[in-house]
Amino acid sequence: MRRTTWFNVTAVSLGLAFLYLPIVILVIYSFNDSRLVSVWGGWSLRWYVELFQNEDMLAATWITLRIAVLSATLATVLGTLAALALVRFGRFRGRLVFSGMVYAPLVMPEVITGLSLLLLFVAAGIDRGFWTVTIAHTTLTMCFVMVVVQSRLIGFDRSLEEAAMDLGCPPWRTFLTVTLPLIAPALAAGWVLAFTLSLDDLVIASFTTGPAATTLPIRIYSEVRLGVRPEINAVCTLMIAFAAAGIIITSLLSKFQRAGEGRSA
Repeated sequence: MRRTTWFNVTAVSLGLAFLYLPIVILVIYSFNDSRLVSVWGGWSLRWYVELFQNEDMLAATWITLRIAVLSATLATVLGTLAALALVRFGRFRGRLVFSGMVYAPLVMPEVITGLSLLLLFVAAGIDRGFWTVTIAHTTLTMCFVMVVVQSRLIGFDRSLEEAAMDLGCPPWRTFLTVTLPLIAPALAAGWVLAFTLSLDDLVIASFTTGPAATTLPIRIYSEVRLGVRPEINAVCTLMIAFAAAGIIITSLLSKFQRAGEGRSA
Protein backbone atom coordinates (compact mmCIF):
# COMPACT_ATOMS: atom_id res chain seq x y z
CA MET A 1 0.00 0.00 0.00
CA ARG A 2 1.50 3.32 -1.06
CA ARG A 3 1.84 6.01 1.61
CA THR A 4 0.77 9.61 1.15
CA THR A 5 3.82 11.86 1.07
CA TRP A 6 4.14 15.59 1.58
CA PHE A 7 5.19 15.94 -2.05
CA ASN A 8 1.96 14.36 -3.27
CA VAL A 9 -0.16 16.47 -0.92
CA THR A 10 1.66 19.65 -1.98
CA ALA A 11 1.37 18.85 -5.69
CA VAL A 12 -2.36 18.11 -5.43
CA SER A 13 -2.95 21.22 -3.30
CA LEU A 14 -1.13 23.46 -5.77
CA GLY A 15 -3.03 21.92 -8.67
CA LEU A 16 -6.40 22.44 -7.00
CA ALA A 17 -5.44 25.99 -6.02
CA PHE A 18 -4.44 26.76 -9.59
CA LEU A 19 -7.81 25.49 -10.84
CA TYR A 20 -10.19 26.84 -8.21
CA LEU A 21 -8.55 29.89 -6.63
CA PRO A 22 -9.39 32.16 -9.62
CA ILE A 23 -13.02 30.99 -9.41
CA VAL A 24 -13.13 31.74 -5.67
CA ILE A 25 -11.67 35.22 -6.27
CA LEU A 26 -14.24 35.86 -9.02
CA VAL A 27 -17.11 34.86 -6.71
CA ILE A 28 -15.81 37.06 -3.89
CA TYR A 29 -15.35 40.08 -6.13
CA SER A 30 -18.87 39.68 -7.49
CA PHE A 31 -19.96 41.02 -4.08
CA ASN A 32 -17.54 43.96 -4.30
CA ASP A 33 -19.13 47.39 -3.88
CA SER A 34 -16.42 49.14 -5.90
CA ARG A 35 -16.84 49.84 -9.61
CA LEU A 36 -13.20 48.83 -10.14
CA VAL A 37 -12.89 45.04 -10.24
CA SER A 38 -9.35 45.15 -8.82
CA VAL A 39 -10.16 47.38 -5.82
CA TRP A 40 -12.11 46.03 -2.86
CA GLY A 41 -14.81 48.42 -1.66
CA GLY A 42 -16.77 46.29 0.81
CA TRP A 43 -19.51 43.70 0.59
CA SER A 44 -22.55 44.55 -1.51
CA LEU A 45 -25.21 43.06 -3.80
CA ARG A 46 -25.04 46.15 -6.00
CA TRP A 47 -23.85 44.42 -9.15
CA TYR A 48 -26.44 41.66 -8.90
CA VAL A 49 -29.13 44.34 -8.82
CA GLU A 50 -27.59 46.09 -11.83
CA LEU A 51 -27.23 42.76 -13.61
CA PHE A 52 -30.96 42.09 -13.37
CA GLN A 53 -31.54 45.58 -14.80
CA ASN A 54 -29.24 44.96 -17.78
CA GLU A 55 -31.68 44.03 -20.55
CA ASP A 56 -28.98 42.99 -23.04
CA MET A 57 -27.38 40.58 -20.57
CA LEU A 58 -30.74 39.17 -19.50
CA ALA A 59 -31.78 38.64 -23.13
CA ALA A 60 -28.51 36.82 -23.86
CA THR A 61 -28.98 34.69 -20.73
CA TRP A 62 -32.53 33.74 -21.73
CA ILE A 63 -31.41 32.75 -25.24
CA THR A 64 -28.52 30.73 -23.81
CA LEU A 65 -30.74 28.86 -21.35
CA ARG A 66 -33.29 28.02 -24.05
CA ILE A 67 -30.57 26.74 -26.37
CA ALA A 68 -28.90 24.77 -23.57
CA VAL A 69 -32.13 23.10 -22.41
CA LEU A 70 -33.29 22.22 -25.92
CA SER A 71 -29.90 21.00 -27.18
CA ALA A 72 -29.26 19.00 -23.99
CA THR A 73 -32.65 17.31 -24.30
CA LEU A 74 -32.11 16.46 -27.97
CA ALA A 75 -28.56 15.29 -27.26
CA THR A 76 -29.81 13.05 -24.44
CA VAL A 77 -32.40 11.40 -26.68
CA LEU A 78 -30.02 10.93 -29.63
CA GLY A 79 -27.08 9.94 -27.43
CA THR A 80 -29.19 7.32 -25.64
CA LEU A 81 -30.35 5.85 -28.95
CA ALA A 82 -26.76 5.74 -30.21
CA ALA A 83 -25.58 4.05 -27.00
CA LEU A 84 -28.36 1.46 -27.27
CA ALA A 85 -27.40 0.77 -30.89
CA LEU A 86 -23.72 0.24 -30.03
CA VAL A 87 -24.32 -1.87 -26.89
CA ARG A 88 -27.43 -3.90 -27.74
CA PHE A 89 -27.30 -4.47 -31.51
CA GLY A 90 -23.97 -6.29 -31.65
CA ARG A 91 -21.85 -6.12 -34.80
CA PHE A 92 -24.11 -4.66 -37.48
CA ARG A 93 -23.06 -3.47 -40.93
CA GLY A 94 -21.58 0.02 -40.75
CA ARG A 95 -20.94 -0.15 -37.00
CA LEU A 96 -17.35 1.07 -37.35
CA VAL A 97 -18.36 4.05 -39.47
CA PHE A 98 -21.28 4.85 -37.20
CA SER A 99 -19.21 4.74 -34.01
CA GLY A 100 -16.45 6.80 -35.65
CA MET A 101 -18.89 9.51 -36.70
CA VAL A 102 -20.48 9.61 -33.26
CA TYR A 103 -17.13 9.78 -31.46
CA ALA A 104 -15.66 12.37 -33.87
CA PRO A 105 -16.81 15.51 -31.97
CA LEU A 106 -14.93 14.25 -28.89
CA VAL A 107 -11.55 14.66 -30.61
CA MET A 108 -12.37 17.21 -33.29
CA PRO A 109 -11.21 20.78 -32.55
CA GLU A 110 -14.18 23.06 -31.99
CA VAL A 111 -12.89 25.51 -34.59
CA ILE A 112 -13.12 22.83 -37.28
CA THR A 113 -16.58 21.74 -36.09
CA GLY A 114 -17.85 25.30 -36.03
CA LEU A 115 -16.42 26.16 -39.42
CA SER A 116 -17.81 22.96 -40.96
CA LEU A 117 -21.28 23.66 -39.61
CA LEU A 118 -21.05 27.25 -40.83
CA LEU A 119 -20.21 26.07 -44.36
CA LEU A 120 -23.07 23.56 -44.18
CA PHE A 121 -25.61 26.19 -43.16
CA VAL A 122 -24.39 28.62 -45.81
CA ALA A 123 -24.50 25.94 -48.53
CA ALA A 124 -28.01 24.92 -47.47
CA GLY A 125 -29.19 28.53 -47.42
CA ILE A 126 -30.19 28.39 -43.75
CA ASP A 127 -30.25 31.69 -41.90
CA ARG A 128 -28.08 31.56 -38.81
CA GLY A 129 -29.78 32.12 -35.51
CA PHE A 130 -31.37 30.27 -32.61
CA TRP A 131 -31.96 26.96 -34.39
CA THR A 132 -28.54 26.75 -36.03
CA VAL A 133 -26.84 27.19 -32.65
CA THR A 134 -29.17 24.55 -31.17
CA ILE A 135 -28.31 22.08 -33.94
CA ALA A 136 -24.60 22.80 -33.52
CA HIS A 137 -24.70 22.28 -29.75
CA THR A 138 -26.71 19.08 -30.16
CA THR A 139 -24.08 17.78 -32.56
CA LEU A 140 -21.31 18.68 -30.12
CA THR A 141 -22.84 17.28 -26.92
CA MET A 142 -24.53 14.13 -28.23
CA CYS A 143 -21.28 12.15 -28.14
CA PHE A 144 -20.67 13.04 -24.49
CA VAL A 145 -24.13 11.81 -23.53
CA MET A 146 -23.56 8.63 -25.51
CA VAL A 147 -20.34 7.86 -23.62
CA VAL A 148 -22.04 8.31 -20.24
CA VAL A 149 -25.09 6.19 -21.14
CA GLN A 150 -22.98 3.55 -22.89
CA SER A 151 -20.86 3.04 -19.76
CA ARG A 152 -24.06 2.46 -17.76
CA LEU A 153 -25.51 0.05 -20.30
CA ILE A 154 -22.34 -2.05 -20.43
CA GLY A 155 -22.66 -2.85 -16.72
CA PHE A 156 -26.43 -3.26 -16.89
CA ASP A 157 -27.99 -6.46 -15.53
CA ARG A 158 -29.94 -7.83 -18.51
CA SER A 159 -31.61 -10.47 -16.33
CA LEU A 160 -34.02 -7.82 -15.03
CA GLU A 161 -35.27 -7.15 -18.55
CA GLU A 162 -35.45 -10.87 -19.32
CA ALA A 163 -37.49 -11.47 -16.16
CA ALA A 164 -39.94 -8.74 -17.13
CA MET A 165 -40.36 -10.15 -20.65
CA ASP A 166 -40.77 -13.68 -19.28
CA LEU A 167 -43.70 -12.37 -17.26
CA GLY A 168 -45.36 -11.10 -20.44
CA CYS A 169 -44.10 -7.52 -20.61
CA PRO A 170 -43.56 -6.40 -24.25
CA PRO A 171 -40.11 -5.04 -25.22
CA TRP A 172 -41.15 -1.38 -25.46
CA ARG A 173 -42.87 -1.47 -22.06
CA THR A 174 -39.91 -3.31 -20.59
CA PHE A 175 -37.66 -0.49 -21.75
CA LEU A 176 -39.94 2.18 -20.25
CA THR A 177 -40.62 0.44 -16.92
CA VAL A 178 -37.36 -1.44 -16.27
CA THR A 179 -34.45 -0.17 -18.37
CA LEU A 180 -35.20 3.53 -18.37
CA PRO A 181 -35.56 3.93 -14.56
CA LEU A 182 -32.34 1.99 -13.99
CA ILE A 183 -30.30 4.13 -16.38
CA ALA A 184 -31.98 7.37 -15.24
CA PRO A 185 -28.89 8.56 -13.26
CA ALA A 186 -26.76 8.18 -16.41
CA LEU A 187 -29.36 10.09 -18.42
CA ALA A 188 -29.43 12.85 -15.80
CA ALA A 189 -25.63 13.02 -15.73
CA GLY A 190 -25.48 13.14 -19.52
CA TRP A 191 -28.14 15.86 -19.65
CA VAL A 192 -26.32 18.01 -17.10
CA LEU A 193 -23.02 17.52 -18.94
CA ALA A 194 -24.62 18.47 -22.27
CA PHE A 195 -26.36 21.45 -20.66
CA THR A 196 -23.09 22.71 -19.15
CA LEU A 197 -21.17 22.30 -22.40
CA SER A 198 -23.85 24.22 -24.29
CA LEU A 199 -23.96 26.91 -21.63
CA ASP A 200 -20.20 27.36 -21.82
CA ASP A 201 -19.63 27.14 -25.58
CA LEU A 202 -18.17 30.18 -27.31
CA VAL A 203 -16.27 28.93 -30.37
CA ILE A 204 -18.99 26.94 -32.13
CA ALA A 205 -21.70 29.46 -31.21
CA SER A 206 -19.65 32.30 -32.68
CA PHE A 207 -19.58 30.46 -36.04
CA THR A 208 -23.25 29.46 -36.13
CA THR A 209 -25.06 32.32 -34.40
CA GLY A 210 -26.82 35.26 -35.99
CA PRO A 211 -27.67 38.86 -35.00
CA ALA A 212 -30.83 37.80 -33.15
CA ALA A 213 -29.26 34.93 -31.19
CA THR A 214 -26.37 36.34 -29.17
CA THR A 215 -25.54 33.85 -26.44
CA LEU A 216 -24.23 34.77 -23.01
CA PRO A 217 -20.59 33.65 -23.63
CA ILE A 218 -20.50 35.77 -26.79
CA ARG A 219 -21.98 38.74 -24.90
CA ILE A 220 -19.45 38.34 -22.09
CA TYR A 221 -16.55 37.99 -24.53
CA SER A 222 -17.58 41.10 -26.46
CA GLU A 223 -17.78 43.14 -23.24
CA VAL A 224 -14.55 41.78 -21.74
CA ARG A 225 -12.62 43.04 -24.75
CA LEU A 226 -13.61 46.57 -23.66
CA GLY A 227 -12.82 45.90 -19.99
CA VAL A 228 -14.09 43.66 -17.23
CA ARG A 229 -17.20 45.09 -15.58
CA PRO A 230 -18.45 43.98 -12.13
CA GLU A 231 -21.70 42.68 -13.67
CA ILE A 232 -19.66 40.04 -15.48
CA ASN A 233 -18.40 38.71 -12.14
CA ALA A 234 -22.01 38.50 -10.95
CA VAL A 235 -23.31 36.63 -14.00
CA CYS A 236 -20.36 34.21 -13.89
CA THR A 237 -21.06 33.52 -10.20
CA LEU A 238 -24.68 32.72 -11.02
CA MET A 239 -23.54 30.36 -13.78
CA ILE A 240 -21.20 28.59 -11.34
CA ALA A 241 -24.01 28.24 -8.80
CA PHE A 242 -26.38 26.91 -11.44
CA ALA A 243 -23.89 24.31 -12.67
CA ALA A 244 -23.00 23.29 -9.09
CA ALA A 245 -26.69 22.80 -8.28
CA GLY A 246 -27.06 20.53 -11.31
CA ILE A 247 -24.05 18.44 -10.24
CA ILE A 248 -25.41 18.11 -6.70
CA ILE A 249 -28.84 17.04 -7.94
CA THR A 250 -27.28 14.46 -10.27
CA SER A 251 -25.09 13.09 -7.46
CA LEU A 252 -28.11 12.76 -5.18
CA LEU A 253 -30.07 10.93 -7.87
CA SER A 254 -27.16 8.53 -8.38
CA LYS A 255 -26.85 7.99 -4.63
CA PHE A 256 -30.56 7.24 -4.25
CA GLN A 257 -30.36 4.88 -7.24
CA ARG A 258 -27.50 2.91 -5.69
CA ALA A 259 -29.32 2.79 -2.36
CA GLY A 260 -32.44 1.44 -4.07
CA GLU A 261 -30.41 -1.21 -5.88
CA GLY A 262 -28.81 -2.21 -2.57
CA ARG A 263 -32.17 -2.64 -0.86
CA SER A 264 -33.58 -4.66 -3.76
CA ALA A 265 -30.56 -6.97 -3.69
